[in-house]
Amino acid sequence: MSQLAPHRAEARSAVLPHGSVALLDARPEIPPVATALLVPGYTGSKEDFAPLFGPLTREGIRVVAMDQPGQYESPGPDNPAEYSVAWLGSVVRAVAAGLGDGPVHLLGHSFGGLVARAAAVAEPAAFRSLTLLCSGPAAIGGSRQDRMAALEPYLDDGMEAVYEAVEILARADPKWQRATPELRIFLRERFVTSSAAGLRGMADALLGEPDRVADLAGSGLPLLVAYGEDDDAWQPATQAEMAHRLGADHVVIPGAAHSPAIENTATTAKTLAAFWLGNHGE
Repeated sequence: MSQLAPHRAEARSAVLPHGSVALLDARPEIPPVATALLVPGYTGSKEDFAPLFGPLTREGIRVVAMDQPGQYESPGPDNPAEYSVAWLGSVVRAVAAGLGDGPVHLLGHSFGGLVARAAAVAEPAAFRSLTLLCSGPAAIGGSRQDRMAALEPYLDDGMEAVYEAVEILARADPKWQRATPELRIFLRERFVTSSAAGLRGMADALLGEPDRVADLAGSGLPLLVAYGEDDDAWQPATQAEMAHRLGADHVVIPGAAHSPAIENTATTAKTLAAFWLGNHGE
């Protein structure tokens, strides 16, 4: 599976005070029994969830994936300082409110998990549950932090220059080597179309996020922590400890690393559907 997985989601936009937010809105053929809003990670986009649309809508779940401001097809501010986790979380809350389905299930992947957490802590009543997918308790570290630091010198040269550096770093990755020409074209277009200010601002936010586990634990929301068994962003042990601190449901997805929606779509979809349908409420 990849970001180019075929799907029947409708491409549309949510118009907010700061500008528009690009969405992919996948609806089941029957009236939905639940609605989920999915928030992508750093340098990601709504297409990262494309493989999940089919299996989740077949369970009767409406699935809406968004680009965060500054990502791919969602414009964002020109000032990197505006891309705080709190502000991005307020955008997520506005998108959720505009879906018209009442409180929704919220999922954040990686950096999107930090943003989704901020949204849920600020307004728990807006959501039925929160899923943290391959996300962590605080700022990212380790090899991912080192990789971001390696790209810093290229930021002033524009997104094309940064992407060339990204490609050089990726060439040793077997997943990159297996990517089809069509996928490589998409990944490049997505990256260079995104905002340079957003790239810098989200990096600062990702590297500076404090531990807010206690705040989230006090929200009263049903919580799920899920991650690939070989996740190389926040370490699996770190995420397991976070789940324990949260008192959250905890699922390790086999055969996956940092992108379970793509790397093990079937298990990821099954895990999410079970959690959401078990917490659909009234």
